[in-house]
Amino acid sequence: MSKKLLLRAGAIAAASTLVLAGAAGSASAHVTVSSPDAKPGGYAKLVFRVPTESDNTSTTKLVVSLPKDHPFAHVGAQVKDGWKVEKTTEKLAAPVKVGDVTLSEAITSVTWTSLKTGIPANDFDEFALSVGRLPEKVDALSFPAVQTYSDGEVVKWDAPAAAAGAEAPEHPAPTLKLVAAITPVAATTPEPKGSSDSLARGLGGAGLLLGLIGLGLGLRPRKAAPVEKVQS
Repeated sequence: MSKKLLLRAGAIAAASTLVLAGAAGSASAHVTVSSPDAKPGGYAKLVFRVPTESDNTSTTKLVVSLPKDHPFAHVGAQVKDGWKVEKTTEKLAAPVKVGDVTLSEAITSVTWTSLKTGIPANDFDEFALSVGRLPEKVDALSFPAVQTYSDGEVVKWDAPAAAAGAEAPEHPAPTLKLVAAITPVAATTPEPKGSSDSLARGLGGAGLLLGLIGLGLGLRPRKAAPVEKVQS
């Protein structure tokens, strides 16, 4: 194969790689949720990242559903310039105890509606909630979302997560993984063994030396006192 053909094949392979990478990036542009401080039994900031997967329309509305089986006693919504935020409260099927509070009703969804241009085409924005307490002994929480575009298209991000080895759904629900916090153990710096041993040996040696000196003084023969002569 000539050098020219080799260069052409390399260019085609590189272009194919870029196309595949672009397709993979587009496929992963989902509505997602993350948190910098979520842990079971605590309060957390939830951040929903919303991309506009369109070349000519914008995102004008986002509705996030909160788990009814694990309701939150507190829900605070981020106030964003150019967006109206609303909370929907519903009566629960049965009272649920959350920490020291028993809930008979709870906030079950939060809606952000654009008052201006929304999220432009091919851009993204983030919407935050402050919630608590998070449930304990739960591995993950699902937050189904509904995204509305300026042309009226509605996309529901509500498909459950795929099982291991299965193909991922096209519109998965934003899911937050909960990991128990690990309390760090304060590290204590042990005193160097050599320093204490050296001090003990030094004191012991000094004591022994003083003892030997005392013993030597005690064994040294004393000079006899002079005898006075008695004149007759």
